[in-house]
Amino acid sequence: MTALARPTHGRMIGGVCAALARRFGTSATTMRVIFLLSCLLPGPQFLLYIALWILLPAEDKTSTAW
Repeated sequence: MTALARPTHGRMIGGVCAALARRFGTSATTMRVIFLLSCLLPGPQFLLYIALWILLPAEDKTSTAW
């Protein structure tokens, strides 16, 4: 598994779903759908997303492989 960091490329809003998808080996689209479906359930999903957005470091721009 890779380190949990928000990517600079391939993110839509904050990069949280893209980071989680990379960490768990799924596609970013799958992780986004899972997040949207989880929003139908009661709970602090939006607060968790905002907290992860703040707490997860941004990916180092020099370490990206092109």
